[in-house]
Amino acid sequence: MISWNMFTWFAVPAAILWIAGAAAAWKDRRKLASALTLTGIAVFLAFILGMWVSLERPPLRTMGETRLWYAFFLPVAGMLVYSKWKYKWILSFSTMMAVMFTCINIFKPEIHSKALMPALQSPWFAPHVIVYMFAYALLGAATVMAVYLLVKGSKAQDREYEICDNLVYVGLAFMTFGMLFGALWAKEAWGHYWTWDPKETWAAITWLSYLGYIHLRLASPKEKKTALWVLVFSFVCLQMCWWGVNYLPSAQGRSAHTYSK
Repeated sequence: MISWNMFTWFAVPAAILWIAGAAAAWKDRRKLASALTLTGIAVFLAFILGMWVSLERPPLRTMGETRLWYAFFLPVAGMLVYSKWKYKWILSFSTMMAVMFTCINIFKPEIHSKALMPALQSPWFAPHVIVYMFAYALLGAATVMAVYLLVKGSKAQDREYEICDNLVYVGLAFMTFGMLFGALWAKEAWGHYWTWDPKETWAAITWLSYLGYIHLRLASPKEKKTALWVLVFSFVCLQMCWWGVNYLPSAQGRSAHTYSK
């Protein structure tokens, strides 16, 4: 059976394959880059699925377990962008971020008990978190594009803004599904679709912020720089929603989402 003690045996080969794939992309060896990156993704996924079987639950309970999914979806998002638009640096950056989150999990796995509390024993729990993690990865890639475009300034091409927009469109769509799954889960677990606890409040702020970016891009396409700063702000809100809210005094002891300890 696979356990957290075996994580390094999967994580290190996956990270090496991702790094090799990113290097191959810079040498314009696209087929090799895709093959190496996808193999690394498969190795990492094998560990996730093995943990799922061993724990007899999806590995989604703790912050360390959600980082596991984020590290998996980052190269997936990078590959999607690379295969569609051939941007080498997006694949490299997604690889770098995935390796960073993988290293955090090697040195600070945040392992907790095998059992899930009753509130998490819902069929909506796994799709809610998995869809959110994929959305976070796509929106992270969009933020990287936004920073790149802010640095490039007037030299940026319209095609690059299109990539940024498409990442936000898809990312926000997945985030919306994640919120809907979360509402169904909350109704089943606590009897209410939405309670406006700190986590849910920041989820709403984040969702509205990304919606604001889309609205600004469609209504005022010439306000590119402003829209990009809105996108950066949205990602800050996303980080607050994901883990920052755990440090708020208002979330201590009474938030339904602080269940990892």
